[in-house]
Amino acid sequence: MVMFRFLPYLFAICLMVESFLPNYVKAQSQIGIISPEEAYKLMQSKDPKSRPIVLDTRGGYKDYFRGHLPMAHHLNFDTLRGTDQGVPVQYLPDELTRALLVRAGIDKDRTHILYATGDKLPNDEILSATMVAYVLEKYGVKDIRILDGGLPAWQKAKLPTTQEYFGNPKGTLPEKGNPEIALSLKEVVNRKPESVLVDARPFNEYVGEDDIWLRKGHIPGAVSFHWAKLMDRENTHQFLPFDQVKKELEKVGLTPDKEILVYCGTSREGSLLRFYLKHVAKYPNVRLYEGSWKEYVANKEYPVESKVPRGK
Repeated sequence: MVMFRFLPYLFAICLMVESFLPNYVKAQSQIGIISPEEAYKLMQSKDPKSRPIVLDTRGGYKDYFRGHLPMAHHLNFDTLRGTDQGVPVQYLPDELTRALLVRAGIDKDRTHILYATGDKLPNDEILSATMVAYVLEKYGVKDIRILDGGLPAWQKAKLPTTQEYFGNPKGTLPEKGNPEIALSLKEVVNRKPESVLVDARPFNEYVGEDDIWLRKGHIPGAVSFHWAKLMDRENTHQFLPFDQVKKELEKVGLTPDKEILVYCGTSREGSLLRFYLKHVAKYPNVRLYEGSWKEYVANKEYPVESKVPRGK
């Protein structure tokens, strides 16, 4: 009974301690989007430890040279992938990925802001930002924000850019990652019947009307949902509010009560669809097939399908 008398005091002490915690500590464990204005405010923090790690994920290094966000360190998304056993653009082994992330300054205790540009289809690098965000999440980073609207929105808000380089000191990755968010080929082939497999590529690739892939079509049983349906037409780095796309998602069975397995051509498009479902729409169970279509088609023992679903 004596112990219970002290509970109100303990509760008050906890509240006092929390009030003294710096904002960057309270902000941990957040993955989502951030406006240019909010991002710039974080970058202006008087406490250097509360400033974010800013990553320019564009594939074109000359674009970085032409101008980038203050504090932005260039991390070309494609440095995280390479050919493996003849299959192009496969994710690198853990030891190489970890070395690249540490070199880029990824830090388990910091906020990470990712962005790119190229706001008109088909030249669009928002996919590079979501792919890098996926890799960071897989390696255990808990505070990741994608700049909503990308560099175009930043410039529209008349926020400053620079041509100066910014090199992050070596980072520290979390000891524990989240490898379970990734799917292997075997897991896709042996998926549960109640799972929803979704192809995030454009519809013409889904039905095999392309000149890209070794084999044409999609994984049997997969539904089609092009990632671009989630983005603003005027700026494909701008995420649409969930209430605007909810019905479109529901039409193909993408609802929060399902286990959703996402793939695309090389995993970039799939990374955006997964990011949106998991971190914008807050669906609880969404995973990405990293090997995606380019790996699946190389394994010719597995069938492909190119039929147009009914109602399409």
